[in-house]
Amino acid sequence: MKPPSRRRVLQSAVAAPLTAAAAQRTASGGSLTDVPGIKVGHWTSRARPTGCTAILTEGGAVAGVDVRGGAPGTRDTELLRPEMTVESVHGILLSGGSAYGLAAADGVMRFLESKGVGFRMGRNVVPIVPAAILFDLGMGDGSIRPDGDSGYKAAKSASDSSTKRGNVGAGAGATVGKLLGPGRSMKSGLGTASIRMEGGLTIGALVAVNAVGDVVHPDNGEILAGALTEDRSSFADAAAHIRAGLGLGQASRGENTTIGVVAANVGWNKAQATKVAQMAHDGLARAIRPVHMPFDGDTIFALGTGGDPIDSSKLGLIGALAADVLAQAVASAVLAAESLAGRPASRDIIKDTD
Repeated sequence: MKPPSRRRVLQSAVAAPLTAAAAQRTASGGSLTDVPGIKVGHWTSRARPTGCTAILTEGGAVAGVDVRGGAPGTRDTELLRPEMTVESVHGILLSGGSAYGLAAADGVMRFLESKGVGFRMGRNVVPIVPAAILFDLGMGDGSIRPDGDSGYKAAKSASDSSTKRGNVGAGAGATVGKLLGPGRSMKSGLGTASIRMEGGLTIGALVAVNAVGDVVHPDNGEILAGALTEDRSSFADAAAHIRAGLGLGQASRGENTTIGVVAANVGWNKAQATKVAQMAHDGLARAIRPVHMPFDGDTIFALGTGGDPIDSSKLGLIGALAADVLAQAVASAVLAAESLAGRPASRDIIKDTD
């Protein structure tokens, strides 16, 4: 019997349990939709690599957000500050298309309004749908980007089934490893993961990875996708490049962002949700090198879909696990991606040999 290939070993490691025996991963590495109360739907353009992803919480979810990148593109994130009045959101929109893609949130709102879901204002209902975008205008015709109709279609398709990964939705036009210029970058995509603890606590993550840096395995640091050597046959190692004092090469400013959502079936408040969003960013730091750059827009939302109230001790546990799950979701985004528009995917560099 032949030994398993390097790529299969890496895939198995990403799908392995995140914690000790007390934690059990759901099938296929898990999905954000494993968290009760969450549905996910995608719209992916057929005209060029771009799209959007709608995360619906029709029963309401208490949300927080944390922005670490220096060039974010967001909508309604101010509502999520703990001192603000609105307590619940009804969806989150992640989109390609740069700032133009924020318009897709209008479509998610329109869909939710048609179902009577939202914040009641007299006879009117106003769905609360914060959003974040990534830059993918360089992939094909940049005049084509997600709009209100795209968001509506993504929301209409949303279900609580395990969601797709790779070249779909907000990850359709995502790339990584742009430190040495777009010609040596790789295709990335959308990833998701979850963990279920004894007692029913479930934590999930979904992320669109459009980073300037390399994506590495969160457990052993092995590069899964990133800047390529000049012959495009292997990884150049962005971290080593920086340590050697070679600067940031041809990295494009404002074109690199990782956006995502973590969620748990708990009844927290907005301050607690914000703390989990902050802690979840540690997962990006474990899986992306470098991350949170001045020209990144890295943004993570945290959703609590309802359940038992939590104290500080349990909050810390959830935050730590959210970081682990988000790191796994980042890895799954590049492992599931397929080559596109002349950019190879991880599967093209880390090949099966058996």
